[in-house]
Amino acid sequence: MEYVYAAMLLHAAEKDIDEKTVSAILKAAGVKADDARVKALVASLAGVDIADAMAQAVAAPAAAAAPAAGGASEAAAPEEEEEEEEEAGGFDGLGSLFG
Repeated sequence: MEYVYAAMLLHAAEKDIDEKTVSAILKAAGVKADDARVKALVASLAGVDIADAMAQAVAAPAAAAAPAAGGASEAAAPEEEEEEEEEAGGFDGLGSLFG
C-alpha cells in the first residue's frame, strides 16, 4: 500500500512518477523499496489519468450505495455493474494495486 501512497503523494505534488522518485519517497518514509514492485507500479500507472482514477474510486462506493438506498430495482443492478466495469476499462491496472 505504501507504494501506491508514494505515487499519490508524487501526483499531488505534481512530480513525475518514475522509479527514482517513488523509491526516494519510500526511502524517506523508512521503507526498504523492492525494485521489482516499484517498477511494476510505475509501469501500471503509465498512461493512467490518476486524478480521474481517484475520482472514480471515490464515486464508485457512493454509486453502489445509491441504488440500495434509493430503491432502484434489483434487476437493473447487474446491467449497471457491467456498464461500470466497461467504463473503467483502462483502470484495471490501478485497481489491482489496491487489492
